Amino acid sequence: MRTCLTKQGDQWDQIAFQQLGSEHLVDQLIATNPEHRMTVVFGAGVRLILPEIEISPQTFGPAPWRKVTRVPGAFYNS
Repeated sequence: MRTCLTKQGDQWDQIAFQQLGSEHLVDQLIATNPEHRMTVVFGAGVRLILPEIEISPQTFGPAPWRKVTRVPGAFYNS
């Protein structure tokens, strides 16, 4: 069982990216640590259990909040 200690200011997506390789695995990280599910910003020294994951050879796209949405009929300089 792998664990990590948080630093002051760590957030779920940042921890998932640094420890698991993708912010898309944040749901698994939270599910493995349900006692901290309501935490948004961590203090220093919180021990989190890292989920056992199998990395498939697929490419993750950008996180949903980073995708650019174009509005039909709008003018864009490209």
